[in-house]
Amino acid sequence: MDVRFPAGGTVPVEVLLGQFGGEPGGGGGLRVGDERIREFLAAFGRRLLRPALARRHPELGSLGFFLRPSELARTVEGLGGEHVRVPRGLIFHVPPANVDTVFVYSWALSALMGNRNVVRLSHRSGTVAETILETLHEALADADPVIAATQRVISYGRSDTVTAALSAACDLRVVWGGDGAVREIRRHALAPHARDLTFPDRSSFAVVRAAAWLCAPRAARVTVAEGFVNDTYWFDQAACSSPRTVFWVGSEDDCDAARADFTDHVARVVTVRGWGVDAAMAVEKRVSTYGLAADGLAESVEFRGNALAVVRLSAAAAAPRRWLGAGTFAHARLAALGELVPLVERRDQTMTHFGFGQDELEELARGLAGRGVDRMVPVGSALSFHRVWDGVDLPAEFTRLVTIIR
Repeated sequence: MDVRFPAGGTVPVEVLLGQFGGEPGGGGGLRVGDERIREFLAAFGRRLLRPALARRHPELGSLGFFLRPSELARTVEGLGGEHVRVPRGLIFHVPPANVDTVFVYSWALSALMGNRNVVRLSHRSGTVAETILETLHEALADADPVIAATQRVISYGRSDTVTAALSAACDLRVVWGGDGAVREIRRHALAPHARDLTFPDRSSFAVVRAAAWLCAPRAARVTVAEGFVNDTYWFDQAACSSPRTVFWVGSEDDCDAARADFTDHVARVVTVRGWGVDAAMAVEKRVSTYGLAADGLAESVEFRGNALAVVRLSAAAAAPRRWLGAGTFAHARLAALGELVPLVERRDQTMTHFGFGQDELEELARGLAGRGVDRMVPVGSALSFHRVWDGVDLPAEFTRLVTIIR
């Protein structure tokens, strides 16, 4: 395997595991919320917020904001309680290849909890992942030696031997990716005390009250359209939290007018920002959308160049969960927000919203009763990572509780 952080060349998996030592601190005595880890993460985050870097890769600006000292402190302070929290041990992370920043969120929270970490970074990761590694090395130059002693980012090709060894040695295995990837990793046995934390295939959607859209000032509609484009185009709409369907709530006339105006605003944002897709993607989008029409699931299909495709569904129940290609959005109408309840599936993760009050959203959450939707966030916040993801409190999962009674 290639050790990419700290740079260590090619080593056998046995050597890598031997570098950690046997105890949870890996020889460094790490604790939950360890100041040395916090200083390193904050320094790393500050580097990600450098204007030139944030302009080139806006998603790294969001990551840097997540790693600011106040947020790290809030995460640690949120773990208070009657028990003593201690690190879980060795964490093996298997992030997806299609969202380059996910591995940092997963690793950073685990490191903040005092764990030793091994992150497998795909060879298919792009330029953003390379930039992250470069920035990590910059921050490492001024960091406490415990960082290099306890944290690893590695890459290796398909190897059952390496995956099996890392799986057998870890105390928690964190798998992000498609259902097939989760099943593939689960073939490798864990130690009896260890367990999996999995984030498989998910789908997301947006919900907009048509009357609220039509009544909103033009500046507000521009802002929402910009946020929607951020939610969907940053990772080619492949992120699990990027909406694929937009549900419009209201009368038929209001929904038709709002959808048309919304599409115009989104198209302008896409044009101004220069988002585009290559010829292969454009063909895939047409195959997918015309396929929906051929199956009787779409009433109409409209293309605004290659970058934006708008599909009007024949029924809200026809909302597609599969990826149809970057910049492809299905639209459906609901008479009331509560009509979403029977449509939601367990795989539905994030609901971005506009035009609804807190009480309405809470009522919907109670009505769903766990059948799906783990996040309800404003349009523009779909990709904003939070310590609670897919309904899982990650910092809590990365620690163990010690009960003390006297």
